[in-house]
Amino acid sequence: MSCLVVIPARYASTRYPGKPLVELTGATGEKKSLIQRSWEAASSVKGVDRVVVATDDARIRNAAEAFGAEVVMTSTDCRNGTERCAKAHEVLGGGYDIVVNLQGDAPLTPHWFVEELVAALVADPSAGMATPVLRCDGRALNGFLTDRKAGRVGGTTAVFGADNRALYFSKEVIPFTSDTYADGDSTPVFHHVGVYAYTRAALAAYSTWAEGPLEKLEGLEQLRFLENGHPIRCVEVSANGRQFWELNNPTDVERIETMLSEAGIA
Repeated sequence: MSCLVVIPARYASTRYPGKPLVELTGATGEKKSLIQRSWEAASSVKGVDRVVVATDDARIRNAAEAFGAEVVMTSTDCRNGTERCAKAHEVLGGGYDIVVNLQGDAPLTPHWFVEELVAALVADPSAGMATPVLRCDGRALNGFLTDRKAGRVGGTTAVFGADNRALYFSKEVIPFTSDTYADGDSTPVFHHVGVYAYTRAALAAYSTWAEGPLEKLEGLEQLRFLENGHPIRCVEVSANGRQFWELNNPTDVERIETMLSEAGIA
């Protein structure tokens, strides 16, 4: 099946304006922009036919084309990354069987996350959409809790049923646990990794649905699928010793640079 990876990126982020162009220092001391690191992560995925950056901003387009990325310009009317992916897919002719949304603030996404995601959707196309979840160790969970106490959103958590179909996603830490965990402990909380794979039909349908109340409250685009009764397959992935984090706030820069260094990412 043909597969397109789209990296949606916008300059006017509410929490961190201009973040796609923020420079991050890797393990060798080299500085690269967030959008370049996300593109390099996407380009390492096996079995992908095409990788594009989708944006509505000339500054991001110019920066992406400078490091060799293919760019698709999309409307400023796109309200989230899924809508931008749908528009980019349409601009490119709409012919891909699977479209992957690898968000432009997730440079630590390992290639096997996306590969396992696509494989799961191919095996279960009735879901229409799949997304990876990563069981938090104590270090990750404690980071989430610290951020929430400080009034920051550290990431999104997910809960799902025995059939691996999503029940809910939230920027709060769910499910609640009163236990305490050391850094290396396994926890019952799953970090939702900001990657989505859609079938062509599911992605096309998304743009026809109105934004629902839960999506508005949480600011989470995937809730539109659940609010419209559309199943989401959660795919549990393994970090294989690597840490994963999205760049949501300026304070995340130092944290991500530490993780780039630990993972040996140049």
